[in-house]
Amino acid sequence: MGYGRTAVTVVLGGAAAAVLLAILVPTAVDRARDRLEHTEHFANGAAAKAGRPEVPRWLPDKATGVAFLMSGHSSDRLIRATLPDGSLPSGCTSGRTQGSVHLSAHWFPADTPRKATAHCGLYDVALIGDQLYGWQDDATVVAAQSPQSATPVQSGPARAH
Repeated sequence: MGYGRTAVTVVLGGAAAAVLLAILVPTAVDRARDRLEHTEHFANGAAAKAGRPEVPRWLPDKATGVAFLMSGHSSDRLIRATLPDGSLPSGCTSGRTQGSVHLSAHWFPADTPRKATAHCGLYDVALIGDQLYGWQDDATVVAAQSPQSATPVQSGPARAH
C-alpha cells in the first residue's frame, strides 16, 4: 500500500510542477520581451526627447501624452502623441508607407498602417484627429543608411558639434 501512495504523491507532485511551469513560463517570456522592447510614457514632446535620445527630433515639444516603444534589437519604433494644433509636425511630407509595423502596443491601433498618409523623418505616420501615430521600420532605416541611398534621412537625435 505504501508503494501506491508514493506513486500518487509523485504523480500529484509532477502535476503541480507542470501547473507551476505553465504559470511562470509566460511571465518569464513577457519579462524577457519587456527587456528587449522598452515602452515609455512622457507628459510632452520636450520631456520625451530629453528622456530618450531615440525619440525623433521632429516630435513637437508641445505634443502631449507621448507613448514610445522601441525594440531592443533593431530600429523598429512606435510612437503616439497628441498634437495640440491637430496638424502634422513641420518637415513631414505626404506619401505612401515606406515600411511595416513590427511591434505592437495596446495604445497603437492595429489598423494604423491603412490610415498612414505621411512621413516624418523615417517614420510613417497617421494623423487621426489630434492623435499622431507613427512607426519606424528597421529595414527602412537600413536602406536609408545604405551608400546607394540617394538622400539619407536622419531619424535619430540631432547632435550639436
